[in-house]
Amino acid sequence: MYLLGLGLVLLVLKWQAVGPVANLSWWWVAVPFVAAVFWWQWADWSGYTKKKAMQRDEQRRRKRAGRHYEALGKTPPRDLPSNRRR
Repeated sequence: MYLLGLGLVLLVLKWQAVGPVANLSWWWVAVPFVAAVFWWQWADWSGYTKKKAMQRDEQRRRKRAGRHYEALGKTPPRDLPSNRRR
């Protein structure tokens, strides 16, 4: 997302002819967009995106289980059990 944001900032600055970006070639303005495409392709191919989504899901599950323990008046265990088989 940082690359996309940088690309959008450069695009607006180039389009409005502001500062030193006005003298850059359009190819330099396009580089962050191309880099973002390669990053997303690599993240999907390597499983990075799925791994991060699984970590967020696990964290949400643990918070929810902790709230349920507290609602029952019990202290949640340090390490809540996982649904995964080991």
